[in-house]
Amino acid sequence: MSEWASGSVREALYRVRVFAGQLALLAALALVAAVLVTGAPKAANHLADQALRNDVAAVPFAGRDIIVRQSPFFANQVNVAGAEGALEGIARDFAPPLPGLIGGAWFSATVGPEEVRTRAPRGPRTQFGLRMQSGATEATRLTAGRWPANREPVSWVEVAVSTDVADQMGLRLGTLLRLESDPPVPLAVVVVGIFEPIDRSAPLWDDAREALVPAPGLGDEIPPVAVALTDPAGLSAAASWRGEVIYTWRYRVDEHRLHTGMLDEVIGALAQVERGEYGPAASAGTSLDTVLSRFDDQMRAVRALLGVVQAGLLATLLGLVVLAARLAVDRRRAEFVLLRARGGAVRTIGGRALAESIVVLPAAVVAGWLLGRLVPGRPADTGWLLVLVGALTVLAVPVLAMAGQRRLSFTARRRDLVGARPSARRLVAELSVLGLAVLGVFLLRRRGLSQDTGVDPYLVCVPVLLATGTALIALRIVPWPLRQAGRFAARARGAVAFLGLARAGRGAPAIVGPLAVVVVAVTTGVFCSVVTSTIAAARDRASALEIPADAQLTGFRFTPETVDRLAAAPGVAAVAPMIDFPGTPIRGSGGTEFARFVVVDPDTFRRVVNRSGVEAPIPPALADATRGSGPVPAVVSPEVAATFGRGGAAATRVGYFEFAIAAVSDTFPGLGVDPGRFIVLPWQAVPQPASPLAPNRILIAGSGFTMDGLRDIGDEGQRAYVEGGITTLAQPTEVTTRAGHRERLDSTGANDVLSFAFLVGTAGAAALALLAIGFAVLAEARSRGTALSRLRTMGLSSRQSRNLLVYELVPLVCVAVLSGALVGTLLPRLLGPTLGLDTFTAGAPARTQLDPLLLAGLLVLVLVALAVALTVENVVNRRMRLGEVLRLGEES
Repeated sequence: MSEWASGSVREALYRVRVFAGQLALLAALALVAAVLVTGAPKAANHLADQALRNDVAAVPFAGRDIIVRQSPFFANQVNVAGAEGALEGIARDFAPPLPGLIGGAWFSATVGPEEVRTRAPRGPRTQFGLRMQSGATEATRLTAGRWPANREPVSWVEVAVSTDVADQMGLRLGTLLRLESDPPVPLAVVVVGIFEPIDRSAPLWDDAREALVPAPGLGDEIPPVAVALTDPAGLSAAASWRGEVIYTWRYRVDEHRLHTGMLDEVIGALAQVERGEYGPAASAGTSLDTVLSRFDDQMRAVRALLGVVQAGLLATLLGLVVLAARLAVDRRRAEFVLLRARGGAVRTIGGRALAESIVVLPAAVVAGWLLGRLVPGRPADTGWLLVLVGALTVLAVPVLAMAGQRRLSFTARRRDLVGARPSARRLVAELSVLGLAVLGVFLLRRRGLSQDTGVDPYLVCVPVLLATGTALIALRIVPWPLRQAGRFAARARGAVAFLGLARAGRGAPAIVGPLAVVVVAVTTGVFCSVVTSTIAAARDRASALEIPADAQLTGFRFTPETVDRLAAAPGVAAVAPMIDFPGTPIRGSGGTEFARFVVVDPDTFRRVVNRSGVEAPIPPALADATRGSGPVPAVVSPEVAATFGRGGAAATRVGYFEFAIAAVSDTFPGLGVDPGRFIVLPWQAVPQPASPLAPNRILIAGSGFTMDGLRDIGDEGQRAYVEGGITTLAQPTEVTTRAGHRERLDSTGANDVLSFAFLVGTAGAAALALLAIGFAVLAEARSRGTALSRLRTMGLSSRQSRNLLVYELVPLVCVAVLSGALVGTLLPRLLGPTLGLDTFTAGAPARTQLDPLLLAGLLVLVLVALAVALTVENVVNRRMRLGEVLRLGEES
């Protein structure tokens, strides 16, 4: 038995060496498929995890951290040292996996600064707070004095202040401050230390910025705010004096410990935080679960789109595997016929081919799996796909060999003709594909592509089924018009066009398979291109609605002269002032509601919009308005119109304005995609108050300006607005460009994963489509070689032989490319909201958009495909030695 087994192994190895080219092609396809199945999901996970961490890191501390607050209002409840000791215990009580994700924890106890004021040696009366902060001594260095060391009983509270607080308030070591509040007796505070933070951006200081840099205030309306640090004993004394204290335990989720695979668990644990018990008058909260939920929604849509792309590429690869296996079986048909003639059974042929496949193909699949594991990222649950790829590549040749020898046939047959009537089995198979495609579209539109339980493999394959069904229909229809075109070509001079169209019109089964694969590949690539351009166009619209100019300045208030200075700045072509007050009370017949109050100058606004190249028409109701004694005409949102009917009045910080509703609009340029409730008034029609209207937003059109230059002008305008002048602004001028806003839309969320999926889909589809064209040439190489050998004896030149291939392939390739392009273009519109594209467009509706370069890309694909076909044909003809084909006989 062992000698028989060793002999069988030697025979299998010998056949592997003989048919090394065919097996190498199958092995290469298997390796690429295994890399795609293993590596692409890992790369997507890597990009998704990075995007998640970047998004979480960009969230301000108030929305990112888990914050537990407790407010004991009675002096006998104050125990600062004991509260600090509960820092670790609270974290241990969080629901898993939160305890293992905490990367930093801080405790603080504060008194004031609200309703606590003091008069410093320098500057106005200041709101002054006291804070005990854990970790403060390690995060700072003393520049003078020492740290507070209060002893009970406390006669005055020792504190330490930052160098910026000391400079602004004129504090020195030994300075005595008297804190005043509701208690009639003030609290004495003495400065014993002055410090500097080692790292101002450290998360320790996120909720204690006033302890580093005092808030400057804004005149008498908003007083300055400063905070001093003290120890637990000093804070307890201040709490007893004030009668209240606020404890804060703050926990930071380390973004580096997060990955997208744990989003559901983390979101659920964060939701339980708010329901936890942390003591009397204690509450906990965080907005991180909202951030993660928003990201999870994007990832669900990305996984679905990535699944569609991967299904298209994998289906194309597996189709190429079947084509390569069929080509190998056709090449060995004489061998298998001889085995059957000598009494070999069908399973014997299958076993013979299986032995050869097992020697080579599993190793190729394992090699692809190992290469895929080298891709950075978390492994994905794609083991079953890897097994499917391995099984199909190993069994493709044996199954096709057995299927081809089920019926004994020892005569040569033509392979370039289609039967007059297709078999019932084939009709049933084609109708089944069409039925599954139609059913899949129905289910997709009803259930959506992304499910709570993950991505449904069947629904993900619906685009592949649609492409396959379209290919079957197209390749059944095309032969008839090609035969009619061949009849007209027969009347022309020369036989090349007639012969080429005649061969194409026969619809040889050997070519149908490769061209069906081309349709699937082109569908995948065009789908990726259309979705990419659709998302890009929607983001362009969202950016234009948010910033309908080249740049905008926002601040607390700017003087009217600031607009003139900006207009004179280098690179500025036009300037438009705006007043934008969110949350303004609106009174009318419908009661009092809050809405966004906006004032624009239609003339300058239109000039800026036009110079910036933005399509943002101004309603005529604003442009034609003039100042009069009656209400000001206004453009309002549908919600405001439904509430107030004909008009109302807006009570703003700069005046009281009566308005009449002149037009209703869902949005307005500059207010974003979803502005909510808003009222827009024309600047030229608004009654002028005693002091000129001061804008808080300024739109700018132009190029070549510097953001720092615009920011400096804006800061000077804000300082000039405040009487007496200040050196530090409560709200520094923020300069934002439309291009920068557009770039941020491309860099947030799961956009990197989306871009990766579409890049792989477009490039992979183009490469696989060209490979399928090569298979189409190889599949008919033998019959075409026989025809060329006969025609050469009749005087056919080499150039005419190349033209013959062009006439044969151009119609079929064009039909395949156009069919795939049609399906890929219609897929986003057909599937509609099931793709979830709105999650990537900042709220703008995702309307199908075609890239102007798509048509050029398809034309290039056709030209490159013909070049590939001619190259493959030339190589095959050289190897076949066309002069010997007729002498050899049969099919070769």
